[in-house]
Amino acid sequence: MENIKTITVNKKAYHDYHIVESYEAGIVLKGSEIKSIRMGRVNIRDAYARADRGELWLYNSHISAYQAGGFNTHEPDRKRKLLMHRNQIAELDSLASQKGLTLVPLKIYIKDGIAKLEIGVGRGKKQYDKRDVIARRDTEREIDRAMKTRTRKER
Repeated sequence: MENIKTITVNKKAYHDYHIVESYEAGIVLKGSEIKSIRMGRVNIRDAYARADRGELWLYNSHISAYQAGGFNTHEPDRKRKLLMHRNQIAELDSLASQKGLTLVPLKIYIKDGIAKLEIGVGRGKKQYDKRDVIARRDTEREIDRAMKTRTRKER
């Protein structure tokens, strides 16, 4: 049985993109980085992934310095290599080269003691798409509230 602990979720990605497909990738980390991730001191809000010469890299992710690491700690904003099969990287590269698609990190989690990153292939939402989603969510909330008050009155 898999033991999965979600560390962080990129809610902004779900707000700004229609996620077409998602993949799991390993992350090459230093010792102080995995300790910071386990403490939840990671931010992938503005991060993105890009294929370069057959390798997949994660940019703009921020993993805070491990405070007990001393002088030999890591650089918080460095680019990090992602581990996937060669054919998956080629597939992601071809998808990302299409107009309007980008590789967005969705969440970081620890699976069986190993840090993993879920990457989504996303198509950017237009402003009116975002407004539609917000309006739909608000109406669903109002309906739920009305149903709750109605069931309370019936008691």
